[in-house]
Amino acid sequence: MKPILFFFGAYLLCAFIHEGTHALVALLFDEYQVFHLVPLGFEVVYKTPVEMRDGISWGWIAGMSNLLTLMIGYVLFLIRKQLKSSGIKWLRWIYFYSVIVFMLSDPFNLSLGPFIYGGDIGGIEVGFGIHRYVIQAVFFIVLLVNRELIIRIFLPENNVHTKHILLQPLNLFKKRKDKKS
Repeated sequence: MKPILFFFGAYLLCAFIHEGTHALVALLFDEYQVFHLVPLGFEVVYKTPVEMRDGISWGWIAGMSNLLTLMIGYVLFLIRKQLKSSGIKWLRWIYFYSVIVFMLSDPFNLSLGPFIYGGDIGGIEVGFGIHRYVIQAVFFIVLLVNRELIIRIFLPENNVHTKHILLQPLNLFKKRKDKKS
């Protein structure tokens, strides 16, 4: 099978867990209306219109899914040596892409995503009373840290080496070599 299919499998798994968590938490707060299949995955529709949402419940409804999928990504990253040794090839591929998707998707969703498509940040902002730019800044740092963990540790451990510009370490704190005159 083509690796791209495993990537889409990992993406669908992450999207299903993310949106499923929205649905479950919304059920707890009696806000769940319907679950839709949309072109890029899944979507939960809530009872209360966006402009009428307030209260801490919206922080939990919007934020719990991001927290859960990110935590799954960290757990997968931490147990990478055990999962890498699986004798089942398709399971190793799903695992490989799941680490990447789970560690990067929600930090992207909460840092850069709001500039593109809005997303969960509105509910987190309304529910917890934290300004969206603070949320975006924190999750942009998480995105960069996770990107570095993947590039510096995870990809090399899986024998992935590339010169692609997006997959190069940032080297923000690299010491400069002094030139001797």
